[in-house]
Amino acid sequence: MAIQRRELLAFVGGGVAAGLSGCTGLLSTGGDGRSGNERGDDESSGSIAGEELVLATTTSTYDTGLLDEVNAAFEENFGTPVQAISQGTGAALETARSGDCDVVMVHARSQEDEFMRNGYGINRRDLMFNDFVIVGRSDDPAGIGGSGDATGAFQAIAESESLFASRGDDSGTHTAELRIWEAAGVEPGGEWYLETGQGMGDTLNQASQQGAYTLADRGTFISQQDEIKLGILVQGPVEGGPEILANPYGVLAINPAIHQNVNYQLAMAYIGFLTSPEGQQVIENYELDGQQLFFPEALSEDPDFEQYVPEGWQPDDADN
Repeated sequence: MAIQRRELLAFVGGGVAAGLSGCTGLLSTGGDGRSGNERGDDESSGSIAGEELVLATTTSTYDTGLLDEVNAAFEENFGTPVQAISQGTGAALETARSGDCDVVMVHARSQEDEFMRNGYGINRRDLMFNDFVIVGRSDDPAGIGGSGDATGAFQAIAESESLFASRGDDSGTHTAELRIWEAAGVEPGGEWYLETGQGMGDTLNQASQQGAYTLADRGTFISQQDEIKLGILVQGPVEGGPEILANPYGVLAINPAIHQNVNYQLAMAYIGFLTSPEGQQVIENYELDGQQLFFPEALSEDPDFEQYVPEGWQPDDADN
């Protein structure tokens, strides 16, 4: 039986957030603590001010501090606090499947597409992007430094049986890592392949302590680079590297026809703000140590309409 929405939030807030797969933290900025079906008619049919949005999101948006910026800007504009559950993408989508959040922000398009095909998510929008990088210690035992070939780098790591720390948590980063191993023709395993089962920040720390390679999103790596003994050895497309290391983020609402308790009105206000010129500017302006961590992608004079539906989707009568 699924944990009920507000019971889940109390459970996480009670100090056992680490028990959720890939979870590294919980942000709470206040609110009345009542779900959509617990609010009176006078509140649910009028202004959204004073209500509370529940967001399930990836560890990278939390670890980098981006959520503090965008959620503060949203609250300033709408008078609405955001309670964010930080998890790996797979766990965040599972939270959403259970109806325990109103909106989800993740970075694994294949998982997002499955989520939409099963009817749980609607009104998806491209939000922003950065990229993945392959990081490791300076002596680089697999000799991958400076390579422009991510799949070749993974092959070299496997052939030399150099330590590699995998998140192993069904997150967006883990999904991207498995895609690279598949492209490299390698099925990773053995003593050299370490599955942490942790978020990106914890995995970077473990890789640093054990002298392992790992795949990291650029934003989280930048936010922790002064605390770990790892450097970027293979760049992603932000710095001219291969497209296989691209890292796009999407945001989508939970289908209120599946879960009537979700606050759909508030979810759409949040999506609308994040993809508006003001929200996109907040994302673009967010920096650490003078480095931009995320790049806005929602605004375009030539929009990609496939962002709203699963990739490759066609109506049932497309051939008629």
